[in-house]
Amino acid sequence: MAKKLFVGNLDFSINQDKLQEIFTPYGQIVSVNVVMDKFSGRSKGFGFVEFENDEDAMKAVVELNDSEQMGRKIVVKEAIPRPEVSTV
Repeated sequence: MAKKLFVGNLDFSINQDKLQEIFTPYGQIVSVNVVMDKFSGRSKGFGFVEFENDEDAMKAVVELNDSEQMGRKIVVKEAIPRPEVSTV
């Protein structure tokens, strides 16, 4: 089962390719998304990486959380699922 990780405190110049490059050594990646500001087109400094299996994701959390990437200490943790919006 796939596991999604939140990645915060990213350097604003990191794009999806660079984020994938950082996480690829830890396992098979399903998707990578750097969240962008819709007005400026600039990164908001956080993103998400989804791994194919839980073990690889947890290995990435242990190894990369609080590690320095492009001059900044990044935060890596399990993403919290968005609450479902009620249409009542």
